Amino acid sequence: MKRVAISGGIGAGKSTVGEYLASRGWLVLDADESARRVVAPGKAAWRALRDAFGRAILRDDDTLDRAFLAEIIFRDASARRRVNSITHPQIEKDLVAELNGATGDVVFVALPLFRREHRTVFALDEVWAILASEEVSLERLRRDRNYSDDEARVRIAAQISNDERARLADNVIWNEGTRDELFAKVDQLVGSKGVS
Repeated sequence: MKRVAISGGIGAGKSTVGEYLASRGWLVLDADESARRVVAPGKAAWRALRDAFGRAILRDDDTLDRAFLAEIIFRDASARRRVNSITHPQIEKDLVAELNGATGDVVFVALPLFRREHRTVFALDEVWAILASEEVSLERLRRDRNYSDDEARVRIAAQISNDERARLADNVIWNEGTRDELFAKVDQLVGSKGVS
């Protein structure tokens, strides 16, 4: 089974590509879904986060207040490193289990925080980077997620640059036009790689 990672920064369109591929019948796994599973109440990562940051990061029903925690980690690099050190190993373990249970010819994995070592961790065959300029990403975050300009800029600044993403990828898709233009680029790449 061929394993293809889809990486990309916030507002670049990685999720849109994943949803499109899924709508075409491809299996698409999402690290964000794994991230939600591993911080469910009672799970090891949930307990570690609670112990590290206190009950203030939990809602009344004991679920993680992801928006509140995001505010903390996007403004404090040390808190972000601490959260990542707790959650990333659990997310990787969850995704590896999903990948190992997958069937079919190809599986796509949406990895927003792709790192070089993920090629080995997930036994990836290819990495695609979905990229957009900071200006386009800012506009999308303001329009689609109702982020303030400051919220959007803080989140973009906390991530690696487009240049770094491009260096880590086998294929780059620039997404600064319409959805139809993006989907045409994805179709072309799928066809050229013998994925279809």
